[in-house]
Amino acid sequence: MASTSTARRSIFVVAGIGNGTGTGVATAASLQHIARNPEHLKKTADEIKPTGCEASGKTTEAAAGFPVKAYTHDQLHSAFDAIKKHWPDADIRVGLFNAASGIWKGFLEITPEEIQEAVNVNVVGAFAFARETILAFKDLPLTSAGKRGTLLFTGATAALRGNKTTSAFAASKFGIRALSQSLNKEFGKQDIHVAHSVIDGQIFTDMLKAHSDEAWAQDEAVRLNPGSIANAYLFLANQDRSAWTWELDCRFLLLR
Repeated sequence: MASTSTARRSIFVVAGIGNGTGTGVATAASLQHIARNPEHLKKTADEIKPTGCEASGKTTEAAAGFPVKAYTHDQLHSAFDAIKKHWPDADIRVGLFNAASGIWKGFLEITPEEIQEAVNVNVVGAFAFARETILAFKDLPLTSAGKRGTLLFTGATAALRGNKTTSAFAASKFGIRALSQSLNKEFGKQDIHVAHSVIDGQIFTDMLKAHSDEAWAQDEAVRLNPGSIANAYLFLANQDRSAWTWELDCRFLLLR
């Protein structure tokens, strides 16, 4: 086993913040954020700064957040380069692919453009993000937990089963799950931990709050809290090499 080192600061890179999970992780750890929505990035950065953490990502202009135009190989390669330049004395130790393109329509109603968007974000984006993350890990010394880094993927119920209106979404989420399982097998022996999380239920986002009554909003047994999901991800990131989890299932108490 190679010598361990934890002297340098660790970076947590998150791609995608729109479903609330990315924001939850952001408030739980220092990170670099990559996303397509500049407003979401700025909002997240503003929320993080009072806690003493810093958030950034990629853009061609100087800004509080760093959006990418799309989750392509070129855009994500540039984003990771920007992150490394922003933190020259730190190492990328955790990557979370949290981006998603959701389509809920009957099969004959789905357009070719919507299918392509689902593939571009959920599959191509996941491949591109995984590549940059693993390349960032490969030459790092082992942490005290015996790993070079942790690559995480946010999954969904649709990664396990399709339904009447989820053909495009489920097909792409199946792809992410298969990718994570393959990478887990390939890179585990290289001291890189790869894990997939099935988020089985509604996440308590700002959008959901706006359309919910107060009693429902206060009942943690009927929805998933972003902060709780973040804690599950941090648990995965801190697992030692004697018992690495590949797949974690997160669900709320009253899910049927």
